[in-house]
Amino acid sequence: MGLETENHEVWNNPRSLGTENSMLVERRSWRQHRRGIAKVLIANRGEIACRVIRTAKRMGIQSVAVYSEADRNSMHVDMADEAYSIGPAPSQQSYLAMEKIIQVAKSSAAQAIHPGYGFLSENMEFAELCKQEGIIFIGPPSSAIRDMGIKSTSKSIMAAAGVPVVEGYHGEDQSDQCLKEHAGKIGYPVMIKAVRGGGGKGMRIIRSEKEFQEQLESARREAKKSFNDDAMLVEKFVDTPRHVEVQVFGDHHGNAVYLFERDCSVQRRHQKIIEEAPAPGINPDVRRRLGEAAVRAAQAVKYVGAGTVEFIMDSKHNFYFMEMNTRLQVEHPVTEMITGTDLVEWQFRIAAGEKIPLSQEEIPLQGHAFEARIYAEDPDNNFMPGAGPLVHLSTPQEDVSTRIETGVRQGDEVSMHYDPMIAKLVVWAADRPSALSKLRYSLHQYNIVGLRTNVDFLLRLSGHPEFEAGNVHTDFIPQHHEELLPTHSVIAKEAVCQAALGLILKEKDMTSAFKLHTQDQFSPFSFSSGRRLNISYTRNMTLRRGKSDVVIAVTYNHDGSYDMQIENKTFRVLGDLYSEGGCTYLKSSVDGVASKSKFIILDNTIHLFSMEGSIEIGIPVPKYLSSVSSEGTQGGTIAPMTGTIEKVFVKAGDRVKTGDSLMVMIAMKMEHTIKAPKDGRIKKVLFREGAQANRHAPLVEFEEESD
Repeated sequence: MGLETENHEVWNNPRSLGTENSMLVERRSWRQHRRGIAKVLIANRGEIACRVIRTAKRMGIQSVAVYSEADRNSMHVDMADEAYSIGPAPSQQSYLAMEKIIQVAKSSAAQAIHPGYGFLSENMEFAELCKQEGIIFIGPPSSAIRDMGIKSTSKSIMAAAGVPVVEGYHGEDQSDQCLKEHAGKIGYPVMIKAVRGGGGKGMRIIRSEKEFQEQLESARREAKKSFNDDAMLVEKFVDTPRHVEVQVFGDHHGNAVYLFERDCSVQRRHQKIIEEAPAPGINPDVRRRLGEAAVRAAQAVKYVGAGTVEFIMDSKHNFYFMEMNTRLQVEHPVTEMITGTDLVEWQFRIAAGEKIPLSQEEIPLQGHAFEARIYAEDPDNNFMPGAGPLVHLSTPQEDVSTRIETGVRQGDEVSMHYDPMIAKLVVWAADRPSALSKLRYSLHQYNIVGLRTNVDFLLRLSGHPEFEAGNVHTDFIPQHHEELLPTHSVIAKEAVCQAALGLILKEKDMTSAFKLHTQDQFSPFSFSSGRRLNISYTRNMTLRRGKSDVVIAVTYNHDGSYDMQIENKTFRVLGDLYSEGGCTYLKSSVDGVASKSKFIILDNTIHLFSMEGSIEIGIPVPKYLSSVSSEGTQGGTIAPMTGTIEKVFVKAGDRVKTGDSLMVMIAMKMEHTIKAPKDGRIKKVLFREGAQANRHAPLVEFEEESD
């Protein structure tokens, strides 16, 4: 499949899939479009803001960025033609401040606002405000946002349009008792969702009547915080369903098309982690019926622009409407890859009044694409979101079949105030197995040091036999928990030898640099490499593998190799350090097995990245220099990460049992319940509601009780 030069110059268009006629239409409508929108404000941040700016630049549209104080030096600010500060870090005072954004649009003479996704993208009031101010809102009419944003209303509209829906309660009576009664009538397990919800916020699966009340209250709190509305709906939970969604587009001329489906089944915390298009195992008839149902859904609300109709699908490929996202989706790049389109360009054109660029019959489906979301999070700690600096960041090479969507660079910081996604890695190939191989290959090249990420987890997930077979569903991660999240991962002795070799070679380089700088042939560091003419030299090194120290007896041989003894086994080791592309690499051989690894030392930890995976090996710190362990506190409980105390359930003097809820934290746009680690009496509650607690800060003290 060849590349046409003209299409290759279009950013994000991986292949030439259009006909000559459609390319002529594109050139003609592009010229028309440029007369319509000359400047656009992007009311968002991070990777989606950068994504929109790239297409705007290619189309000759000037871009205006807005930013909070936390994002002053961010990538999207640097990329835009203009940038304006709109307030403090909390999104309520910046990215959700409608009046501020409208004012910037006016003062910068932007004719249109692109909301991206999240923040104000599905805010009916904001879309209406743009209309009142004469600013083009690059999205659907406010009526569609309203109808699809209220889940109870959307279900009724979909049923009337002939779109299959799931049994549930979407009524006005929002009393706890009413919701509980309907849950009992529907039959457990049930799912409760925020009526105005999205992104897994305000959503809980309830498997028994016993847990209904606590889960309902938690969902209400999260919904109130996220959407300022705690109204809920109850619906039957389809066990081990698939999450299949269809990309739709509508225009102002009454046209609507679908651009095929994506499978987004593999999730954690009800949020997607890996997506693919098309959905595996879907036959052409089901694909057509899915697409046609999605178009009926869009036409039922007179939809304009990019939207996604989400369905749940059972094991027999029966599908039911779940919700419609009235915006561009995070995972839209996989659709672009299999159709050869730029959906952001389509958004611009349709917002300017043009017709959809292609008819349904002209939209091609070729190959297979995956998107892996790379997050700052700890999979081994229930995927706890994280924040911090990207001290080292290296990525795979982008080409026509590999793209990286990101809003951060090496040296940037993942902020605690916003979503912890670092990047989206998107790959395309001619078929699913080839695309999956390319995804794994690219993940091996995505190396990050400075904070915990899910890259290794994504590698295990994409390499799982059931995932390879396409047997995906929303319970995939819990079902395969032991294989995907092993409790004990032993680092091989050979890897410890590689780390020791890298450390020795680093010492040698530092010694040589010192001697060169001082011209001192008798420096006390002169023999730190252990290399002396005609003399064998042995030293003991201690490295840390997991929580255990490993003692390595290293013998320096005359030929430049090393014998490394760990316990009762000796390895012959040799190699060199070298630099390439701004990174340091370790080329090593352990007992004749050669390998190449990226080699980084940070905060007393050696990081090795290779095509076999990533390894962290510690350099022990003397006890007199080590800080107090952050794994626990004196008879209390600690904050798992920096966040705001949303709710406090206990006070001094209260008796609690193990597992009782103590308080709720809001961090990285998520709610975390802090539970009692043991039975006991509360001595002191250290934070009030509304206060901010730093990571590892003690939250509650327990009284010391004598036996």
